[in-house]
Amino acid sequence: MSHKKVAILISGGGSNMVSLLESMTGDHPARPCLVLSNNADAGGLAKAAAAGVATAVVDHRPFKGDREAFEAELVKPIFETGADIVCLAGFMRVLTAGFVSQFEERMLNIHPSLLPKYKGLNTHARALEAGDAEHGCTVHEVTPLLDDGPILGQARVPVLAADTPDTLAARVLVQEHALYPAVLRRFASGDKTPVQLP
Repeated sequence: MSHKKVAILISGGGSNMVSLLESMTGDHPARPCLVLSNNADAGGLAKAAAAGVATAVVDHRPFKGDREAFEAELVKPIFETGADIVCLAGFMRVLTAGFVSQFEERMLNIHPSLLPKYKGLNTHARALEAGDAEHGCTVHEVTPLLDDGPILGQARVPVLAADTPDTLAARVLVQEHALYPAVLRRFASGDKTPVQLP
């Protein structure tokens, strides 16, 4: 069986990336081909290298607001490795429609809220401020609209009375590490039926 090749984009420690790498073994239909970061100091790069996965860095800073020029460089290592699927895992740069359209129906992102609620940042604080009884995370296909696109999976956690944004984030992260690998496995096998974790 020929495995799908997966490129993972990170900006930081890459905890979701690690859970994806660890899942792509055995009978999994995909294998990692690249971990790519916009930040040379991203902790996840060393973790990827230790796992034997090729890494690359395209620093966004020299491009000073020229997103197209940055993305023209960012796309090169992805194409060079022949990635079939691109997974955003804590990649903190907003991508243009021009970039996203090159990977239409092949790019996934994980977002720490139950979309369509709380697109953008500070999702845990916003869920607490709204008095929500439950919160969670979503894996979705990436489209040109931020945190939009078809939902491929969701996991839910109860919001507790004593929760702070940090305690809530920590519980959601546990679910992210379960949800993202489950969605990728299904997606890589050609199945877009949404995954629902309790």
